[in-house]
Amino acid sequence: MKYDVKDLKLAEGGRRRIEWAAREMPVLGLIRERFAKEQPFKGLRISACLHVTTETANLMHTLQAGGADVVLTASNPLSTQDDVAACLVTHYEIPVFAIKGEDNVVYYKHIHAALDHKPHLTMDDGADLVSTLHKERRDLLENIIGGTEETTTGVIRLRAMAADGALAYPIIAVNDAMTKHLFDNRYGTGQSTIDGIIRATNVLLAGKNFVVAGYGWCGRGLAMRARGMGANVIVTEVDPLKALEAVMDGYRVMPMLEAAKIGDIFCTVTGDINVIDRHHLEVMKDGAILANSGHFNVEINIPALEEMAVSKRLVRPFVEQYELKDGRSIFLLGEGRLINLAAAEGHPASVMDMSFANQALSLEYLVKHADKMERRVYSVPEEIDREIARLKLAAMGVEIDTLTPQQLAYLNSWEEGT
Repeated sequence: MKYDVKDLKLAEGGRRRIEWAAREMPVLGLIRERFAKEQPFKGLRISACLHVTTETANLMHTLQAGGADVVLTASNPLSTQDDVAACLVTHYEIPVFAIKGEDNVVYYKHIHAALDHKPHLTMDDGADLVSTLHKERRDLLENIIGGTEETTTGVIRLRAMAADGALAYPIIAVNDAMTKHLFDNRYGTGQSTIDGIIRATNVLLAGKNFVVAGYGWCGRGLAMRARGMGANVIVTEVDPLKALEAVMDGYRVMPMLEAAKIGDIFCTVTGDINVIDRHHLEVMKDGAILANSGHFNVEINIPALEEMAVSKRLVRPFVEQYELKDGRSIFLLGEGRLINLAAAEGHPASVMDMSFANQALSLEYLVKHADKMERRVYSVPEEIDREIARLKLAAMGVEIDTLTPQQLAYLNSWEEGT
């Protein structure tokens, strides 16, 4: 078995953490039990490009139980948990190509290694695997049944490919599922981003001006958690509806150029490029802290920061100090990459339980229905979304009401009025 991980001796520690995460992932556990009996992926190869975490390990175990021949590579150079990668190779016999801190050359070498698996199904988190497949490994496309995509950023890229007529097979946008973005993006990103910033810096958030760039579901969750820690939250947006919502939610809303002058901590969660740009960096206070929790490290203009700096040094793990010509210092966290995975452990297992249940069931759906699907991006079928919510509530011991026949009849009637 070919693989490339940091150190197989880390495997036992990884196994203990994977088992700990499994305790918080009951929905995926129920799916794994069914997959083991029904073998929906028997004879199929799956190449997955995801963050190599304890939660992802449980997803890989679930697909493997369903008969899949699985290979895993990292979707971000700083998101790999090396003990988890070692455990998957050693205890689950799943090839993994991922090392925390790998450079871009090794990162794409690992993506190609995952594609060497000649997959029938792809799983992506940011669309690097799919874009590499389409640009450089087109000989493999004829074998592909379909794929899934985990993130907002990846879905944007894939929809652009579909609009250009470039997408060669159907992909289900897991990020669009209600049981994904309402919970994973909001509660998962919110908590884990704060966790990453605090682990990296150990700064007190209470009383700080905390600038959240972007008020999508990730931004909502981050703003909520920062306010809960006592920060004065400022939101920047380009969408008037989202900006209005942030105002109604009680946050200060202003352009980034104004926020840059007063912010203490900045975190981008937009999925776009240069959200914090040179002219913002030029007016920031001495000691400003910059972090990103969007998918790629392009939301902060790092090349501009490098050009402006007269010196740079690592002052703490994942904290780089850029000293500028005028004597100010700006601190960049986690090289501008996902701070919740670079400096912390990513989303809590409980929310990834739903996200990865969507991944598993969407792949199963593709196997059953791909011959009827077009080469475009699909939303997660509503019946999958609702079933995951039902299973999650049951696992939490929460019961809800059901409509009576009379209530159903009323809702389906147009004749009854006031």
